[in-house]
Amino acid sequence: MKKLSLKTRLVLLHTGMMIFVVCIVLVLLFSISSREIMSNVETTLEERVSGAFEDIELEDGRLVFDSDLMDLEDGVYLSVYDENSVELLYGRVPYGFTYELPFENGNLRKVHTSENDYYVLDMEMMLQNSQTITIRGIVSISDAERDFRYTLYIALILFPLLIFLTAVCGYLLSRRALYPVSQITKTVQNIQKEKDLSKRINLGEGSDEIYTLAKTFDELLSAVDDGMKREKQFTSDVAHELRTPISVVLMQSEELLQGDHLDEEGRRAVSVIHRRVKSMSDMISQLLLLSRADQGREKINLERVNFSELSEMVIEEFTEIARGKNIGIEANIEPEIYWTADQTLMIRLWGNLLENAVNYGRPGGHIWISVAKKEDTHIQMEVRDDGIGIALEDLPRIWDRFYQADPSRNSESSGLGLSMAKWIVEAHHGQISVSSELGKGTVFSCSFPI
Repeated sequence: MKKLSLKTRLVLLHTGMMIFVVCIVLVLLFSISSREIMSNVETTLEERVSGAFEDIELEDGRLVFDSDLMDLEDGVYLSVYDENSVELLYGRVPYGFTYELPFENGNLRKVHTSENDYYVLDMEMMLQNSQTITIRGIVSISDAERDFRYTLYIALILFPLLIFLTAVCGYLLSRRALYPVSQITKTVQNIQKEKDLSKRINLGEGSDEIYTLAKTFDELLSAVDDGMKREKQFTSDVAHELRTPISVVLMQSEELLQGDHLDEEGRRAVSVIHRRVKSMSDMISQLLLLSRADQGREKINLERVNFSELSEMVIEEFTEIARGKNIGIEANIEPEIYWTADQTLMIRLWGNLLENAVNYGRPGGHIWISVAKKEDTHIQMEVRDDGIGIALEDLPRIWDRFYQADPSRNSESSGLGLSMAKWIVEAHHGQISVSSELGKGTVFSCSFPI
């Protein structure tokens, strides 16, 4: 039951309750109706028999019968018998009814025959000449029950239609009642998909629980959005304030290294400082770029570039770096691939992916790089290595800022490289994906529409 949607459960609950109520009502109705029908038959029979005395008169010592006695009114058969209740004087009886049934004055009886069941009522009447006659009324119970069964059949035929209409009405009511919930869900899904906290549910005015929930959710989104904006602004301000002193330290350490007044021990110390400050400078640069991108202030300078030549240039630079770690690089670059992109960002993208492959590669390992145009519709670039790989549980988080699956492997990494790579690809309307197996290597693939 928990696997069904709330709308389905409400429809089933509503339909089930309606079926239960209707069944109870029908059972009570037919039970009461059955007794009422039999009671009405008895009452009608008594009224017809007692009323038949008015249709019999004695004129000149001779009985005169009104023709109304022959009418089959309300299904009642009337017959008049002589004083000894033997000879039929007037009237008629149902076909197949036995004539030998003994008379019992004023006693309502139920008589079974081979074809039908009847109610029989006998009443005696004394005439002015002291002559006694008997009037017998007969009515078919089976006919009344047949009418009742017909009504029952109609109800059973209409019952599935009633169930269907109940389910349809339940569905429409549930959909209308849960429409605000679907709006809330849709808004949350859009926020997750587009990473846009400025979206709101905006259900409008309402005082029920769902409208209160939506209003509370909008207020929560506003608070979170404001907090995120303040955090981004703080990151941007801190990075901007740190850039100047870091640049000064970096410049001073470079001047010290270029001079010849440091001894060997001092030169090693300054080299360590220079390397660390350079790493901090790169991290601040990437942090500033991401911060401006979050705030929508980072502009992309699009121009027509030879992507093949640009890729070869960056790969050549990293080939020397990889060789220092005993890692070989093999490149398969399709020549003369031109498309419109930001050249600086593309160099940074290649640098981040290749730096990641080198840092997490294994000595004696390899890095395979490919760039190709696919069906003249998009450009496919791929960086594959046989390094340490990434654990399956870490894969969803590698795009998060400052996240490192194995910090001890590369202590100088800022954890911003893949976040930057993802933003650059998406800024060019492309897609980036990763597949990896721990201990066997990783593959990063980027696809850009031409």
